[in-house]
Amino acid sequence: MMIADTAHRPWPLPAARWVMTMRWHDLLFLHWPIRPHVLRPLIPAALEIDTFDGWAWIGVVPFRMSGVRPRSVPELHCASAFPEINVRTYVKTPDRSGVWFFSLDATNRLAVRVARAWYGLPYYDARIGVEHDGENVRYRSTRVHRRAPAAEFDASYGPTGPAYQSARGTLDYWLTERYCLYASGRRGRVGYGDIHHAPWPLQPAEAEIRINTMTEWLGVTHPTTNPMIHFARRLDVVAWSVARLGSAVLPLG
Repeated sequence: MMIADTAHRPWPLPAARWVMTMRWHDLLFLHWPIRPHVLRPLIPAALEIDTFDGWAWIGVVPFRMSGVRPRSVPELHCASAFPEINVRTYVKTPDRSGVWFFSLDATNRLAVRVARAWYGLPYYDARIGVEHDGENVRYRSTRVHRRAPAAEFDASYGPTGPAYQSARGTLDYWLTERYCLYASGRRGRVGYGDIHHAPWPLQPAEAEIRINTMTEWLGVTHPTTNPMIHFARRLDVVAWSVARLGSAVLPLG
């Protein structure tokens, strides 16, 4: 992937070369507001919960990935294309704001194990079915990871209008334009990893959520109605290695 425009980024690209590339498809952002004190016990003390007008937000994000591969490694469709659904909130340090993942469920067993061991990300095995009907998507996910808390999602969704780029200062922008992820290793060491992509081509969307227990194991229950909804058809992404806060040492361990 060639990195072109970077003017939209909130901070410069890392000096090191990116290490992973991927494409995200048919992505649905579902977000609900939540009081920061509810999330505080679930987030490492080294990270501050990011808020918009005093509210934290928790998101459930189903999508498909393709072209997932390390730099300079050829794409193998059988290993580089799979669906994923993540549960997230938003955090920050004095240097940058980013995404904190509570869980990432995926069907690729190798990717789950590599991400857990190397990046410190809470990936889980899942059985996921994705069906397309024109522009609309039917997405069903059931976590099957051994000894993991249960989590299930079943929804149909699709865009309802043309793509647009969100404006700085808006809630749309705050929820989606994130260029960093945070993770915690087995020893509790917190690290961050930069990502880069073009501005999100967001579309207004609608969703029928039949089942959503993705956050119940956290002690947070969401209704199946009235989330804030955004859709994006495709985004090309590159990612850098995860480094400890204040250090470039890997892995987090």
